[in-house]
This record gives sequence, C-alpha cells and structure tokens, in this order.
Amino acid sequence: MTTTPAASAESRPGPAEAAEPAERGLRDRKKRETRDRLAHVATLLFIERGFEQVTIAEIAEAAHVSKMTVSNYFPLKEDLVFDAGQSVLDSLARTVRERAPGESALHALRRAYLATLGEQHPLNGRCTTGFARLVHDSPRLRAREREIDEQREGALAAALTEATRAAADDPAPDLSAAQLASVHRVLHRTARALIRQDTPEDALVERLAELARTAFAVLEPALGGYATRPTNG
Repeated sequence: MTTTPAASAESRPGPAEAAEPAERGLRDRKKRETRDRLAHVATLLFIERGFEQVTIAEIAEAAHVSKMTVSNYFPLKEDLVFDAGQSVLDSLARTVRERAPGESALHALRRAYLATLGEQHPLNGRCTTGFARLVHDSPRLRAREREIDEQREGALAAALTEATRAAADDPAPDLSAAQLASVHRVLHRTARALIRQDTPEDALVERLAELARTAFAVLEPALGGYATRPTNG
C-alpha cells in the first residue's frame, strides 16, 4: 500500500497567505456593494428631481459617504445612471463570441435578443418607467448613452474581426457591426418609448419581438451567413 507524503512545511501556505484570498474576496464584495448602493441612491434622486438638478455632494450625503468616495467609484456623474455600462458595452460582442456551432452572428444576436425580452437585460434596453423617462429628459444622459452605443459597436466589430479572422484592412467587420448595432439601437429606442408610455408587458414584448424579427430579416440577405461559427470548433 502506498501513502501520499504530507506536504512539507515550506509548501503549505501559512496563516497569512491562506487568509489573503478571503480578505481580497471580502474587499471586492464590499466594493461591489458600495458601488451598487451609490448607483441606486443616485438614480433614485435623479428620477425624483432630474439628473442636472442633483449634485455629487447631495448623492454623497444621501449615501453617507464622502464626495471623494462617489468620484472614486464614478468619475463621470453620468455613469451613476449607467452603472451597468460595461456589461452593455460588451453585450453584442459577447453574444457573438458565445454563438453556437453553425450559428451566424446575426442569428445569434436575434436569438439572444428574443430570449431576453421578458427581463431587463443588457441586450434589450428594458428598464423601469422612471429610468426611461430620466434618460429621455436629460441631454447629458442621452449623449452618454450614445457614447456607450458607439463603444458597443466597436467591441462588436472587434469580435467579428476575430471570428472571421479578417485582415486589418478588411471593411466587412466594421460595416457588419454598424448594421447589426443599428438594429439594436432601433429596438432600444422603441423599447424606451413604449416603456415611457406605460405600455402593458404583453403588448410591449409582442411589439418588440415583431420589430426584432422584421429588422433582422432586413439584414438576412447580406449577413445571414456572415461570421458563422464552424461546427468543428
């Protein structure tokens, strides 16, 4: 019978080393909680009084933190509203990267969009009525959202370049990303308008699903087979 020798004292982590990952995890969790709380408090104030009318100092006071803390977590005041900006920015690109074997970029984006319509999700622009009205009523927030849209399109173009192994001077990924991202911009704009009008849930989902199928069908002749993931991996 063989036995596994005990690890030497040198190879075993000491108490401090063992505690470090747990401490890092706790710090990271507390940072996420603080970030979420700041965004939540700020958004409630913005919805109540308007984005331009609320100061960073007032947000800090309501959240019981310093102005510096707010600025450290959110250098841009607008990002207190768009605190999910990174997940939105990467949403189209991630959908393409995770497309199924044999599935094209267009088909993956259409499938994912329709699958998320029943929930608030980075892909579909669903949100509360208060949030939709807040963004619509603020020129600064609309401008910031356009910047996020542009970055999202750029991330999609990069994902399509990687997926198709396109050359640096190949315009196809940029042109395709512009068309696919434009569909999502129209869908987001329509969703926000319907939400501001307090459209009932069933009617909202039905209208967006119909529009999505129509919009993606328009691109089908040109992009239906573009960036199809090989079935052999």
